[in-house]
Amino acid sequence: MRHIANKLTLLRIILIPVFILVLVYQQNKFISAGLFLLLVVTDILDGWIARRRKEITTFGKFMDPLTDKLLVSAALIFLIGTVIQPWMVFVIIAREFMVTGIRLVAMSKDIVIAASSFGKLKTVLQAIAIVFVILNWPYAWHLMILMVVFTVASGLMYLWEQRDILTDF
Repeated sequence: MRHIANKLTLLRIILIPVFILVLVYQQNKFISAGLFLLLVVTDILDGWIARRRKEITTFGKFMDPLTDKLLVSAALIFLIGTVIQPWMVFVIIAREFMVTGIRLVAMSKDIVIAASSFGKLKTVLQAIAIVFVILNWPYAWHLMILMVVFTVASGLMYLWEQRDILTDF
């Protein structure tokens, strides 16, 4: 694999279990939050590098968003019992499965669906909310509720915007 962006995606995949171990067993929540933020920044960086160097690959188009979903899902699952409730995790993961399914259908038709601005805002809000939860900061619950609302809204918008792709069914 010669593309730096793809190597960063692979690095994130490898570091997700490390993040989980640190989150579960590390007493210092700042280390967990820092590692999570490092993975989020690496995600931003690999997308920027791929676009800048015009090295957008099939691997990157599929694995980058999947890796993001894996990171967020892992964080949410292992934070259940804090301010994060199981229903929140279900709603968020269900939305991510739906979006991934639609993207797979689109890819089978040689259609690439770029992330929308609202979807990107949802991702930023997810990262902020998760960091607040990890650090047990005030307003973590409120940010989680806001994140769930944005997640549902962006999922519904995504479904509406991609309705043409689903007309074959």
